[in-house]
Amino acid sequence: MTNTQPSRTELSAVVFDWAGTIMDFGSCAPMGAFVRLFEQFGIDISIEQARGPMGVAKWDHIKALSLLPEVAAQWENKHGKPFSDADIDHLYKVFTPMNAAVVGDFADFIPGALDTVAAVRARGLKIGSTTGYNRPIMDIVTPLAQAGGYLPDNLVCAGDLVSGRPSPLMMYRCFADLGVWWPATVVKVDDTEVGILEGLHAGTWTVGVSVSGNAMGLQLHEWEALSPAEQQTRREIASAKLRDAGAHYVIDSVADLLPVMDEIAEKLAKGIKP
Repeated sequence: MTNTQPSRTELSAVVFDWAGTIMDFGSCAPMGAFVRLFEQFGIDISIEQARGPMGVAKWDHIKALSLLPEVAAQWENKHGKPFSDADIDHLYKVFTPMNAAVVGDFADFIPGALDTVAAVRARGLKIGSTTGYNRPIMDIVTPLAQAGGYLPDNLVCAGDLVSGRPSPLMMYRCFADLGVWWPATVVKVDDTEVGILEGLHAGTWTVGVSVSGNAMGLQLHEWEALSPAEQQTRREIASAKLRDAGAHYVIDSVADLLPVMDEIAEKLAKGIKP
């Protein structure tokens, strides 16, 4: 086998998140499912609450929601006992088919995503992917993406490894799958804080996407309906979340990625690491 690993001063790969980064503008598919899930068990949660832990594995997401004081209080009043891990196991089993049932309705590509991926490939770079979705949900998403022209070189799902985001383990699997081993030659692109931390903990460059993802939480038509002033206000709030998580760069969407990659490539050529 020929070893084509680039030097440590050249980019080797880009690892993209899925919902909110490549597909599903606003990362909206899971939100209604989370709200309906808790409603089914007599608990009211808001979309904002449901979005809070976005990016982690869905079991962990449900666990995080169960720890919210107002949610925990509702559960104990309704069910006569505190939330337990067994309860979370049960909710998770109910949630997966609920999310799977709607994920296809939010499978449109984010504008410019396919062009950006093609341009990254044209530079000779590998395309990796990690996601907070589990395998059953990605078994629905992946064929839809492939039919639309997106087929990354690998896929690492929540639940594939003993620990997911914000740990670096899914990124380590990407390194192994893609055959790259200099973390500083890899760029992680994500719309969630834990996704940014995933890249940082793995030692890669990180690029947050603020407008197209969970940090903004609006569908494309909702975003486009805002006035320029309102767009800028919300952009600044969403961007701050990703910067506070440690993102090296923050852009509106993957359509804006290439100039950032040029800047990262220049830094690498000078021996600068993330």
